[in-house]
Amino acid sequence: MVTLETPRLLLRPWQEEDAPALYRYASDPQVGPRTGWKPHASVEESREIIRTVLSAPGTFAVILRETGEPIGSVGVFPTELPEGKGESEIGYWIGRPYWGQGLIPEAVRELQRWCFEDRGEGRLWCGHFPGNDQSRRVVEKCGFAYVCQDLPREWPSGETFDSRMYALTREEWEKQREKND
Repeated sequence: MVTLETPRLLLRPWQEEDAPALYRYASDPQVGPRTGWKPHASVEESREIIRTVLSAPGTFAVILRETGEPIGSVGVFPTELPEGKGESEIGYWIGRPYWGQGLIPEAVRELQRWCFEDRGEGRLWCGHFPGNDQSRRVVEKCGFAYVCQDLPREWPSGETFDSRMYALTREEWEKQREKND
């Protein structure tokens, strides 16, 4: 079981007992739709999503060290983008009370480190929906460069969106780390 740490966060696998905290943030109508899923309707739905979706390998609860509470999620999964077949894509969301505090960029940078150093990946993908400027800023802060617009597809919310897709190679990531050290 992989657990990752940053100065303010612990990234660990989701647990069923996280369902009340997940529901607290995932039931917010301003959170899920920005990332393609419907707001959660109950704690039991959140528990089921932990069992069926958030239990996937490479998916982590974002735990605020200060409180020990799950406040969001980050993960890596195989991209559906034809240009990136076989490569990993990073996805994320965070509860609205924590927007604008730099927590998701901190979590994404640790996932980048994990993917490049521990998993030996050569390139990572990340995307956002048009109009989701907060997510776009995360992508840009974390060094991803725009590559293309993905074809529109239906998301779990039932809506159809395209995505703006960005990539980062291991070499680009290493140069950025050297520059920032």
